[in-house]
Amino acid sequence: MSFEDLIPVVNKLQDIVTTTQVADIDLPLLAVVGSQSCGKSSVLENIVGRDFLPRGTGIVTRRPLVLQLINIKEDDPIVHQVPQQDITTSNGEINLEDHLRKSKGGASRTATEWGEFLHVPGKRFYSFNDIRGEIERETARIAGQNKGISRLPINLKIYSTRVLNLTLIDLPGLTKIPVGDQPSDIERQTRNLIMEYISKPNCIILAVSPANVDLVNSESLKLARQVDPTGKRTVGILTKLDLMDQGTNAVDILKGNVYPLKLGFIGIVNRSQQDIADNKSLDDSLFTEQQFFVNHPAYRSMSNKCGTKYLASTLNKILMNHIRERLPDIKAKLNTLMGQAEQELASYGDIPSALTSSGEARGAMVLTLMTKFANSFVHSIDGTQVSDFSTKELCGGARIYHIYNEVYGNQLAMINPTHNLTIQDIRTAIRNSTGPRASLFVPELAFDLLVKPQIKLLEEPSKRCVELVYEELMKIVHNVCSSSIGLELNRYPKLQAKLIEVVSDLLRERLGPTTKYVESLIEIHRAYINTNHPNFIGAAQAMNSVVEERQKQKELESNNKLRLASERILKSNSTKNQDEESEEDKDESEDINSVDDVIKSPKHSQSHQRTSSSSTVQRSVTGVHENQESYLNYFFGKDPLVHQQQLQQQAQLNPTPFKFPHPHEQTLQFIGSNNLDASMSKLSMNEDDSTSFETDDTINELSEREQLECELIRRLIISYFSIVREMIQDQVPKSIMCLLVNYIKQHIQNRLVVKLYNESMFDELLQEDESIQAEREKCIEILKTYREASNIISDVV
Repeated sequence: MSFEDLIPVVNKLQDIVTTTQVADIDLPLLAVVGSQSCGKSSVLENIVGRDFLPRGTGIVTRRPLVLQLINIKEDDPIVHQVPQQDITTSNGEINLEDHLRKSKGGASRTATEWGEFLHVPGKRFYSFNDIRGEIERETARIAGQNKGISRLPINLKIYSTRVLNLTLIDLPGLTKIPVGDQPSDIERQTRNLIMEYISKPNCIILAVSPANVDLVNSESLKLARQVDPTGKRTVGILTKLDLMDQGTNAVDILKGNVYPLKLGFIGIVNRSQQDIADNKSLDDSLFTEQQFFVNHPAYRSMSNKCGTKYLASTLNKILMNHIRERLPDIKAKLNTLMGQAEQELASYGDIPSALTSSGEARGAMVLTLMTKFANSFVHSIDGTQVSDFSTKELCGGARIYHIYNEVYGNQLAMINPTHNLTIQDIRTAIRNSTGPRASLFVPELAFDLLVKPQIKLLEEPSKRCVELVYEELMKIVHNVCSSSIGLELNRYPKLQAKLIEVVSDLLRERLGPTTKYVESLIEIHRAYINTNHPNFIGAAQAMNSVVEERQKQKELESNNKLRLASERILKSNSTKNQDEESEEDKDESEDINSVDDVIKSPKHSQSHQRTSSSSTVQRSVTGVHENQESYLNYFFGKDPLVHQQQLQQQAQLNPTPFKFPHPHEQTLQFIGSNNLDASMSKLSMNEDDSTSFETDDTINELSEREQLECELIRRLIISYFSIVREMIQDQVPKSIMCLLVNYIKQHIQNRLVVKLYNESMFDELLQEDESIQAEREKCIEILKTYREASNIISDVV
């Protein structure tokens, strides 16, 4: 193929791209840019040598016009190839006169010049007035009757013996202020449309500027500079040179001294508005233009580089050189696009009829898709679906693990072992379990009665854990359809819906038994209270901790009294009044003696103390050992009669009732106790476990015995509840995995085969989605276009 055939090659590519609406191929072309009424249309008409563009006020060019100029010879066979549509009139009748004229192959000028529109295939427009009318109609059809614009181009081919091969695109003129019916944002719309074309690297920009306006105000050059700052692909066209003020000229601009462009500036003279009104022919206009440059004193020396003829020949050379430079890149781009199109076509799969011609083939396809679906489901749970890993959120088996260890574990840890259980409830339970007589020991029946409802608190979080895992499995089913296997299933929406339906039914079938079994686990732990569990704190250890805390509380109160007494003594020494000082010393002496009697051992007591103080000291010295032994004897059956007498004697000696510490103080005491069992300390330090236990007023209403009994039962409940909670937290996930997750993994394949592998259902299941068919056909057409374009370029490259 010769060098001169490069432009027709690009024209063929342009037709293919426009017909198939493929916007990915950036073809070389010349874009005409300029302000409104700067002479763009006149430049194009001068190049063509015919009046064919719409004229008027405001924006006339409202759609891009892709203009392909094709040079033909008078004896070219294409001249005599009259399309069938040209033989008939609009009402279908044969126009004999035109038919005879065209069949004779007359050499008239009309026969060798015509236009063709891509949107009206097979029809030639021999009248350029008809071409103008068709442009106006097509513009109104797409852009509307108002002055709005559209980015959808109009493709026009002009065959003539008088033109050079060129491909240009006429863009709407730049405007500043909307006039008449023009949209308020007409400037923004126009600029965006122009930038869409000229920003492409393969576009040569024809920046049209009127010479009678200062070049620094040229909007076309301003836009061109934004996308081509070095001026490598911009051609400057100066119009209206004949309208410049007397004594001025544009020689410096044409020589490139004012605004340098690599492709230079070319000056032309268009027809005036009066010439157009007088219907002055373009032949006469071109002659007048030539005479203007030859006779003008400033432009005489460069007249051979000015004018429309020079402009057309220069643009022809620029375009051919540009095409030759860009064709290798276009070829590479086409190869890339073909590869992408082939990959997209493969994703839609082959045509179903070719694969499902027989029942065995359809059955094999259904079985293959079911197997892939089941395997993808299992791999998502096991975490082996490498290609579909998500980095944004937990999913599949990782999400199930998170439910077990984070969600479910936190919910169990937040449960208070003594939730809704007050000290009055414990005392009432103890009393009810003893009947009409007083108990000698803390009744075990009260502990059983109180701990069982607390174990019931574990049921709701456990059932919720089952529901969360079920929901995640349902989510996995739907996520499989959006994975790699889902792309194949999208071809067959009915099969995809059936697969989801069958697996969803299987999940619902297993939800009930799994929930029921989890409920049974809770009932099992409520059915038998195993107080022999090795981790259970036991009554002896719980009672021992209660007694130790009581002694620590008394020591703390004694220390507080001593501190207060010392402060009062120091204050009294600074008092000047002797009488008040004597009286205060007496009171303080009594307080100090009282405190000393409590906290001092017998070896520190003085010989002159009173008898009452001696008895108090003796009781304080032996209190720790005797009280601990007496309480243990009572609760564990060691001479309860003697113990009751000791309690009565103690009550007479020390009438002050025992008072439990505030929960926060109790917690601090537990931290400081070295002899306290570690597990009991952990339970007592849980603020939530003790907050339901009560104010000092409520405790003061109880006797010392009732306080000890209630505290003992409370600690036993906390200990046993913690044991059950730990076992439930371990058993519930195991049950869910066995009865729900693993069961689905093992039976999903068999269930799908039983429900869906039926020859009578194959036709329905393999019915392809209509949208997929349309996308496949579109992809086939695009691929065909790419291959055709590649073949055309291969003849040149």
